[in-house]
Parts: sequence; C-alpha cells; structure tokens
Amino acid sequence: MARVQVASVAAECLRAWTSGHAASARILLHDDVTFDGPLGSVRGADDYVTGLERLSETVSGAEIRQVVADGDEVCLIYDLVAGDPPVTIPTVGWYHMREGKIAAIRAYFDPRPLLQGT
Repeated sequence: MARVQVASVAAECLRAWTSGHAASARILLHDDVTFDGPLGSVRGADDYVTGLERLSETVSGAEIRQVVADGDEVCLIYDLVAGDPPVTIPTVGWYHMREGKIAAIRAYFDPRPLLQGT
C-alpha cells in the first residue's frame, strides 16, 4: 500500500474520533483491530470505538505535528487537546495497517491529565 494512503487512513481515523465522530472511524478499522495504550488494551473494532466514544467526551481535538510512514506502519506524532480546562498532551500513535485498514494501534502519552478528577 502506498505510503501516502496508509498515512491518510491513520490521520483520518484520528481526526474522526477527536472531533467527536468516533463511529466514523469504524470503517477504517479491521474487525479484529487491537489497541494498547497507557489507559488499557482493547481487542475488536466495536469495543475500540466504544472506548473512543468515552474518551472523546474529554477530548476537544488533535493537532498532527508529524507523520512517518514505512510500508504498512504509520507513526502519528500529535498534540491531543483534552480536559477542562483544556491541556495539551503530546502523543504518539503507532498504527499497523493491513489491507488498507488499521489492524493495530499503540498509543504513547502521559495519561495523568486525563485521569485528574476521576
């Protein structure tokens, strides 16, 4: 798959859920997608989207700073904006693509701003 195309799929998924449209991200995911990050792990697209919907309640956006693509691997470096008052959380998302869809995601960030007040 072309480098631009895999990068576009990953970026589109991020933009969808961080703008409050987590369900729109579903078509970009393999049914058996896996997610691993500081707040937990999820197996399966429907469970992942449910988690995104919960997370998007506190997220108000994301600004992509850098995209690196190599074969079926995409790394998005972005600032996640979340919380009340909003804080910027530097984040890295590592996406593995399969057949044009997202098959695995690993997220790296400091979760403390999201956990305050819980």
